[in-house]
Amino acid sequence: MTERLPLFPLNTVLYPGLVLPLNVFEERYRRLVADLLALPEEQPRRFGILAIRDGREVAPVRADDGPAGALDGLGTVTGDPLEAMYHIGCVADIASTQEQPDGRYELLVTGTTRFRLRSVDTGGPYLVGEIEPIEEQPGEGAGALAAGVERAFRTYQKRLAGAREASTVGHQQLPDDPQVLSYLVAAASVLGTPVKQELLACPDTAQRLRTELELLRRESSVLSWLPSLPAVDLTRQSFSPN
Repeated sequence: MTERLPLFPLNTVLYPGLVLPLNVFEERYRRLVADLLALPEEQPRRFGILAIRDGREVAPVRADDGPAGALDGLGTVTGDPLEAMYHIGCVADIASTQEQPDGRYELLVTGTTRFRLRSVDTGGPYLVGEIEPIEEQPGEGAGALAAGVERAFRTYQKRLAGAREASTVGHQQLPDDPQVLSYLVAAASVLGTPVKQELLACPDTAQRLRTELELLRRESSVLSWLPSLPAVDLTRQSFSPN
């Protein structure tokens, strides 16, 4: 079953269970937020976040390049917007909203459900997509893979901190649920948008964990040979335990 949902294209990937801060100041996306806030209180205030393909432009949207790594710049519609965005995205529920005196909105959104984009309506003030929710499947061997990913992720964190000449902050408690772990590791690892998008689009949790295990081992191996790397904030997105 499909549904219509406003779309917010960004240069980042949102995962289910993760939170993302946004500073919205482009006019058409301020309109999107205002329309959602005008809905009856009992209705959900949500929109779809889709990552933009490298080198592409999409409908105008600006957001700060803060902790979430949101889109930095103003795009224009050039051709089919379906070609400008990845087709697997994540529904974002607005958790909190602050309207600023200059008309900007500071949002905190939570990723909930993955979706597949079927079509895009460009006739309104902002993009609206026809989307199909994607149900998460566990896949075979997710539990065993999760244990391996947890160990590999801890090694990766230590080596990344060493390459940055930084210290790790305590012993981070990681979730026991394989699905939640898979999304947290995907969000917290320092990877390019295409790779993060690949992890979002994995057909099931086991495949995502399997891919992460390979990535973490590879990245840890590379980091062990590097004396230093530019500082990158590992916690660009924060885990939301709901």
